[in-house]
Amino acid sequence: MRQPSVISRRVAAAAVSLVVAAGAAACAGPQDNDAKADGAGTGKPQKGGTLSVLNTEAQSDFDPARLYTSGGGNVPSLVFRTLTTRNREDGAAGTKVVPDLATDTGRPNADATEWTYTLKEGLKFEDGTPITTADIKYGIERSFAAELSGGAPYLRDWLIGGADYEGPYKDKKGLASIETPDARTIVFKLDKPEGDFPFVATQTQFAPVPKAKDTGARYEEHPVSSGPYKVVKNEGDGQHLVLERNPHWSEKTDEERHAYPDTIDVRAGLDAAVINQRLATSSGADAAAVTTDTNLGPAELAQIGSDKELAARVGTGHFGYTNYLAFNPKVKPFDNPKVRQAISYAINRTSVINAAGGSALAEPATTFLPEQPAFGYTPYDHFPAGKTGDPAKAKELLKEAGYADGLTISLTHSTAQNRETSPEVATAVQEALKQAGITVKLQGLEPNAFNEARWSVKDSPGFFLSRWGADWPSGGPFLAPIFDGRQIVKDGSNFNHAQLDDPSVNKEIDEINKLTELSAAAKRWGALDKKIGEQALDVPLFHPVYKRLYGKDVKNIVISDWTGVLDISQVAVK
Repeated sequence: MRQPSVISRRVAAAAVSLVVAAGAAACAGPQDNDAKADGAGTGKPQKGGTLSVLNTEAQSDFDPARLYTSGGGNVPSLVFRTLTTRNREDGAAGTKVVPDLATDTGRPNADATEWTYTLKEGLKFEDGTPITTADIKYGIERSFAAELSGGAPYLRDWLIGGADYEGPYKDKKGLASIETPDARTIVFKLDKPEGDFPFVATQTQFAPVPKAKDTGARYEEHPVSSGPYKVVKNEGDGQHLVLERNPHWSEKTDEERHAYPDTIDVRAGLDAAVINQRLATSSGADAAAVTTDTNLGPAELAQIGSDKELAARVGTGHFGYTNYLAFNPKVKPFDNPKVRQAISYAINRTSVINAAGGSALAEPATTFLPEQPAFGYTPYDHFPAGKTGDPAKAKELLKEAGYADGLTISLTHSTAQNRETSPEVATAVQEALKQAGITVKLQGLEPNAFNEARWSVKDSPGFFLSRWGADWPSGGPFLAPIFDGRQIVKDGSNFNHAQLDDPSVNKEIDEINKLTELSAAAKRWGALDKKIGEQALDVPLFHPVYKRLYGKDVKNIVISDWTGVLDISQVAVK
């Protein structure tokens, strides 16, 4: 059984990364296939030029051991190749895992407790030396070092001996559960079945690191590139990154990255409004600029809607992410299923979506899993209330629950203006429930206090706004942290808000994890979502939609449902 405290850190990082920079780390953001159909996205891409990246958040800790990414990340994926990566295509096609440094996505043994990979021939670092499986093994092992913390901890949970390993600086013997019988073969031995291992192999911890070039905590200043670009400047811990071509990268070994620009110039610390204004104006170098972490807001979208040229330069993306109302059944009256059902019927999703920025930025949700096949999305609506709620049905259920004269409850939310867990959304919920005879008192907490409260077993409120995003496009990292009873964390960050510990649910999670046929696993995740949904342990509200503007000279726009944001490895500039 995986260590819940480790898992909790993993999902905490995932949740934070979603809020701060959808798409920048473990989780990302948005796209339907219209983005490259018109405007600057069209035209045959050409090599050359400089691509500018304008961001609010710095690309800090630029070390493959410390980065928390899925699919290889966006900017990191230009420098660090991994055993597998995401398919660099628009929409749903982009949720597939494909080979990168490896010849395939991995070969499991009969019970998926052992995975074997073979490296492609001709792989080289930026200095021309060959990339071997020893470099990958070492790169993974250094991610266990305390001084290089921050990366995804799946391997600490999954590899035999991983929970006690302290990294190569303290333990020179290395991890016995990673074997390298020769320079091109690497074998991973797990302590339980994990059919999603090919997805985990997309994390930057799987990037090769030459031991002789490892400078510990300073490695981020000049990590050795295995990708199409190398780092020539890193100022202010990722505030300003400059990447130039790696002459030893070969497109013959890399079917996923195109590497059209000669140079990538990444600048951070910018105000979101300034970024969008610069992209809209597209003067000078900003004509060949993009952003990987700044969305358009409702007001900006309204302005852009009247300008055809600007509207043609907006990429739309979807990412596996759900905003929802969470119940803690340990707190009265939420221990009564009929109360939870009544609230489910009372919700007016139209008003909630308006509070979230409108239909251009949010889509209604009745399932916990996102509406994407890769997650196993199975349509259901156990408490059908239409677009605006069903207060009459809610009142009927309240009467059955013993609250014929109504009820007063508290809703905890964040004071952050994020249009997800913020006062606007909380107020929309409050107004909807009022129609059903439920008086809602709003309890706003500053972001840190809010997260501490909702992630606490001891002090968790009975009713609060929450959200969840998956580290990769599969039902496992979406459902297991929220509903697996073995992941309830009593002395740390707990994400199983309902504290559900149902043996049948736990067993089904284990059974699905054994499956290496991802489509079969997806169906099982969808069925499990539907089964859990019957208990009304949460109220799905909406899935966010991401709108990103790009410069007028940027071409070849690709936005997959894995990241939901523009893929830098595909773009070209005039």
